[in-house]
Amino acid sequence: MKRFEEGDHVRADITDRDDPDFRYHRMKGEIVEINQDDAALVTGDDRDSYVYRVELESGETVDLRWRDLRPVRDI
Repeated sequence: MKRFEEGDHVRADITDRDDPDFRYHRMKGEIVEINQDDAALVTGDDRDSYVYRVELESGETVDLRWRDLRPVRDI
């Protein structure tokens, strides 16, 4: 089950300073693409099979999992 859809506005929520993607913490953007992989086979959580491509307000794109994203109502 997908948590987000294309067009949703999100904020990166990556609080672990040792995470290589920490530099995106609190950045906002829009989901522009959703890809799938087989991560759920390892974790047992179907949500882990979705990788969300987010176009940040800076114009940069980044691929993140549902755990690293929060919905944003007003951008």
